[in-house]
Amino acid sequence: MKESMSVAVMNGIGKMELVVRPVPVPANGEVLVKIDYVGICGSDIHYYENGCIGNYIVKPPFVLGHEAAGEVVALGNEVTNLKIGDRVALEPGRTCGRCRYCREGQYNLCQDVVFFATPPVDGVFQEYATHPAELCFRLPENVSNLEGALIEPLVVGFHAANQGGAHAGQKAVVFGSGCIGLVCMMALKAEGISEVIVVDVIQKRLEKALELGATAVINSSTENLVERINELTGGEGIDLSIETAGMEVTTRQAIEIARKGATIVLVGYSKRGELTLPVSLFIDKELTFKSVFRYRHIYPMAIEAVANGRVNLKDLATHVFDLDNIQEAMDRSVSDKADIVKAVVRIKA
Repeated sequence: MKESMSVAVMNGIGKMELVVRPVPVPANGEVLVKIDYVGICGSDIHYYENGCIGNYIVKPPFVLGHEAAGEVVALGNEVTNLKIGDRVALEPGRTCGRCRYCREGQYNLCQDVVFFATPPVDGVFQEYATHPAELCFRLPENVSNLEGALIEPLVVGFHAANQGGAHAGQKAVVFGSGCIGLVCMMALKAEGISEVIVVDVIQKRLEKALELGATAVINSSTENLVERINELTGGEGIDLSIETAGMEVTTRQAIEIARKGATIVLVGYSKRGELTLPVSLFIDKELTFKSVFRYRHIYPMAIEAVANGRVNLKDLATHVFDLDNIQEAMDRSVSDKADIVKAVVRIKA
């Protein structure tokens, strides 16, 4: 076992550096995981560009990255659910287990959650990490470690679908075809919705949505969204919309295209944190707003969906960078958003 490891740290806005740190030792109930892949999330990019998200402020040196998978290489005491050599996906949030939300099963709402790459907690752009064994989920033989790293965004998609009550027979729209929009689309299809339309203004991302199974796509910069939805639904409107772009215009459009009694699920955060919406129309249609904050109880279901072929994660990652090239990985994720739908960092230990 190595005694030291490479760690990518953010030393300031737009500044990444590789440093050497000791390999951590698993405590009771924890395992040591040799990290193989870590996805670059939109939150990582936001911290890298702005140094903060709301009240969460980066204090360098800080380690980004929370979408991880790898191999168990050491066990702490009292670990019985895993063995050395198991390949696992890591659910990145530790909760208190005692508060009302945890006791009622809504642990994603725990106020004392400790979450990878959410300041001041370091993430996992590094060769090894310790984590509670109960939050490390074994990957089947036919699910790769690259796919394992993408389970984390996929569970956001499944939570959004679940919040919206997705079921067969509905017509759904996903606003935004970035990574989260695409996993929402795939989750909706996995839960039985055969007709899922994806809306964006970046044509290359819409082409990726079609590749991954979207029924139709609409480039709202060149097409009249409302007219196109009326064509695609025979004038009935949409049963379920999932908004991942975090924009006022798309949220207003979701209200406009909704049929009466429909549901709209908000996933994306707006830049200002506030939206001005046509509430009268919302009330007249008796619509339901739901929202998503991370996820709960979904990792096993998401892994099974990938293993059974109901979700195609293999083609989601458009770019893979080595840890040695972490500066390029972050810079290009910022500057080349049209081409890079999902970037993943390959860790070489």
